[in-house]
Amino acid sequence: MKNVFLVFLLILMYSCSEQKEPLPGETEFQLEMNASYKDARTSPLKEKDRKSFKGLDFFKFDSTYVVSAKLVRTPDEEPFEMKTTTDRLPVYVKYGIVEFLIQGKPYQLNIYQNLDLLKKEGYEDYLFLPFLDNTNGEESYGGGRYVECRIPEDDNISIDFNTAYNPYCAYNAKYSCPIVPRENYLDIEVRAGVKAFDKH
Repeated sequence: MKNVFLVFLLILMYSCSEQKEPLPGETEFQLEMNASYKDARTSPLKEKDRKSFKGLDFFKFDSTYVVSAKLVRTPDEEPFEMKTTTDRLPVYVKYGIVEFLIQGKPYQLNIYQNLDLLKKEGYEDYLFLPFLDNTNGEESYGGGRYVECRIPEDDNISIDFNTAYNPYCAYNAKYSCPIVPRENYLDIEVRAGVKAFDKH
């Protein structure tokens, strides 16, 4: 009887694994994103999009867009209400400026802290880096993308644009997403991270 049950269990596991297609992804970030977007508990996708979801479209990983930046802290900044795609106005503060090179050319972006998020456990050193670039509206989402960083112990901060992701509003209008400040525009094609979402 024990053997019969074991065989039944193995058949059940095999049939379940056959039905589930493995989600694509070249990096740990891509695999985690795809798993999260497929999962009904964590996905921002509309139900019809989630059911047909085969994986997000990513630019190929490119080490050119993993940059070591200098963090210039701006401790005297006043908190402000960041505009969003809805009436919601979350309070942010400009934490500093990150300065870096891509393909030998200098760029800089403002980097922010969400004051409400600071109160949550695990987010005490969280930094928010929204940006616009020349792929927006073509290969990537028109409203720009976000990168997450952590406060470094010194003035050197690593920014991996291969982890750039779309605001949730790119997938579902019910979400309220921070609008990327115009000053955070990079006059370059950042061909890294998540591409524009093809809605069905």
